[in-house]
Amino acid sequence: MADNEFLQPVHEFLEGIDWIQSQVVRINKPIVTVGIAGPVGSGKSFLARELSTCVLSTDDYLPDYDKVAYEERDLPEHADFQSLAHNLEYLKTGAKVVSPIWCFHEHRVVATRPVVPEPVIVCEGIHAFYGPLSQHLDIKVFIDASRDVRWSRWERLEETGVRGWGVEKARKFFDAVAEPTFARYAGAYRAMANVILVNDRHIEA
Repeated sequence: MADNEFLQPVHEFLEGIDWIQSQVVRINKPIVTVGIAGPVGSGKSFLARELSTCVLSTDDYLPDYDKVAYEERDLPEHADFQSLAHNLEYLKTGAKVVSPIWCFHEHRVVATRPVVPEPVIVCEGIHAFYGPLSQHLDIKVFIDASRDVRWSRWERLEETGVRGWGVEKARKFFDAVAEPTFARYAGAYRAMANVILVNDRHIEA
């Protein structure tokens, strides 16, 4: 699908799922790849799970944080997106791949997992449209949400211990790294999207 061929802003997040599924049918390929980009806490992971069980997350291709300067930890050039692009390419042929598993408690890759292709393959993450990834995506979805709503979702995750940082440390990273880094790319990613979903309701991230 060419960039913006089906540009259609959808302001209801859950209605956007129906729109995406209709485009999957329209493309009419054995395997369709959907990219989901957007800032932290916008609902990318939630949407990915709604669309498929075959999901590759850009988070799993992050660098070991102790090897990268604090302010640069979310920059896409430090991630192993060449490997992610190759995995997307192979999955589209029907082949199985092996994906790394990046641990939010240890902030490094700790294991691998097999990934089996499905009729819909999802690549989700703040940089899901970046560089070599973009050419492997049939549909590009940009999700947006207000800063306060997004932080409230991340805060709830930290309160449950899912991410392992704690609220204070996570808030510092959100303000000093995650938000300003994504802001550098937000305009370009939004322009590449085939559809924009606005998720200001309190739907899990």
